[in-house]
Amino acid sequence: MRTLFAAAILCLGINFNLHAQEAKIHWMSVEEVEKAMESEKRPVMMDVYTTWCGPCKMMMANTFTNPNVISYINKNYYAVKFDAEQPNKVVYQGKEYNNPTYDPNRRGRNGVHELSRALKVNAYPTIVYFDEDFKIITANSGYKQPRQLEMYLKFFNEVFSRDIENENIQKVWDNYSSKFAGSW
Repeated sequence: MRTLFAAAILCLGINFNLHAQEAKIHWMSVEEVEKAMESEKRPVMMDVYTTWCGPCKMMMANTFTNPNVISYINKNYYAVKFDAEQPNKVVYQGKEYNNPTYDPNRRGRNGVHELSRALKVNAYPTIVYFDEDFKIITANSGYKQPRQLEMYLKFFNEVFSRDIENENIQKVWDNYSSKFAGSW
């Protein structure tokens, strides 16, 4: 009887662990997204963060662990987690970006990566939204709770189109956001 009980507990633990592993956002690098885009086009959302940023840590702990957020992002987006102060070279759209001011001996804030600057990120956390050609749509800074993030994720996946003329984007957004009823 004890052996059967132990086996059942072990099976439940393994099943829970497998489910927990599946219940994460599939974060990718910029290079991995560009490769994935060759076979399947999707919009991209990039979480630009720093290791010292408190709201960034809160987004990771509270928002990016929400089952609805995880499911929606994994199903509809390629997701990139990008440390805005990392020292590594990144190639985006055929151009190489570095962090020439990175200091490996510095604690806390460090040099800002050139890609972060190219994306016009000036606060953390910032989520940068890209279209299905991996071209920048917009950057949205600040901590977002799951219900707040839902509106942006759904807008850029389900409503936004490059066909919307630049002067009409704000009008489309205002109309969408005023009527949006979140479910997360």
